Amino acid sequence: MDLLRRLVDGNRALHTWLWASLVCNMGIIVTGAVVRLTGSGLGCPTWPRCTDESYVPHPAYGIHGVIEFGNRLLTFVLIIAALGAFISAWRNRGARSRLWWLTLAVGVGIPLQAVVGGITVLTQLDPSWVAPHLLLSVLLIVLCVWALRMGYDVAPSPVAPGARWLVLITFAASMVSIVLGTVVTGAGPHAGDANAARNGLDIETVARIHSASAWLALALVVVCVWLFSRTGQRRPAGAARLALVTVLFQGAVGYAQYFLGLPVGIVILHMVGLTVLTAAVSWLLVSTTRRPHAHQSGADHRPAVHTS
Repeated sequence: MDLLRRLVDGNRALHTWLWASLVCNMGIIVTGAVVRLTGSGLGCPTWPRCTDESYVPHPAYGIHGVIEFGNRLLTFVLIIAALGAFISAWRNRGARSRLWWLTLAVGVGIPLQAVVGGITVLTQLDPSWVAPHLLLSVLLIVLCVWALRMGYDVAPSPVAPGARWLVLITFAASMVSIVLGTVVTGAGPHAGDANAARNGLDIETVARIHSASAWLALALVVVCVWLFSRTGQRRPAGAARLALVTVLFQGAVGYAQYFLGLPVGIVILHMVGLTVLTAAVSWLLVSTTRRPHAHQSGADHRPAVHTS
């Protein structure tokens, strides 16, 4: 019993579980990409079983069955991390009264994401289901970053209303770019299975639209860096700079994969960048809040604890 309490009691345990939940939800996007890029999306051709007769892959499906089944098993790792975060948030709730609700939302989202993943298999990797499967994981990353801010008792920096609107629009533009990226994926050659349907869109056209949205997000992040550096707000400026680095990295990898013909290794790197970009712009979002009084100065305000 004492061992179990040490695993969930105290700030150190809470922070460890919150980080584990975030990393696991980022990791499942990358491993899901590996499934798709190796053509293993139907390595387990049905769901929730792997085959009609068994929950484990049949040797006839070879390495593809192993890869897909391994990705399914990772769902249980995510559940353990989410459960640990929830129990620790509950045990250490104190002033963090809303944190356990947030960790509960992450915990509920994981089996929901698994169900959507099952539907993608049952629909033979229909792109209209593959995209929500990814985007739900993106949402869970946003929630995990929010939970980390609350778990560390980081007070969001009050910013002017216009600056807060800039942050909201920057976050929204980044999310739109990610959504458009799933459209490009649905038009591309890496379907997860040789016989999987594509969305029928011209990949060059949708790639250009996606690229334009990424440039918009980049421009907005640059404005955030300039604004918060100019007003001397260290935390928002640091968050904006982190977002800028991730947007530049993701853009460079995106162009590289496009001009090199979508090589598997670079596409995987692009998916890693997607998870880091999501976390970075989410941190910019949750680490700022609208300043309540216009007469307050532009310097950071640090009330003792803010939990929402």
